[in-house]
Amino acid sequence: MIDGVLWRLRTGAPWRDLPERYGPWQTAYERFARWEADGTWARLLEHAQVRDDAVGRVEWTVSVDSTINRAHQHAAGARKKGSLAGTKWRIRNARR
Repeated sequence: MIDGVLWRLRTGAPWRDLPERYGPWQTAYERFARWEADGTWARLLEHAQVRDDAVGRVEWTVSVDSTINRAHQHAAGARKKGSLAGTKWRIRNARR
């Protein structure tokens, strides 16, 4: 059954596409979910990282993305054309 879980993780396919040779997809998913809940996957990852870091096979690189995405002027709270909330409207009505 572990082969089915590893196949799913390697391929990224939906659980329902698990080949029949690995058994029912529900069983494989339940095992995966149980191991996620009890921390088995986190312990396996930590063990692999510690082992590989000890022999220099892990490169601890941090990448920070400083991309800026600007919102459209209408999404940023800009006054809409014809809106009554602007200063010009107040001035025009004050003169009347």
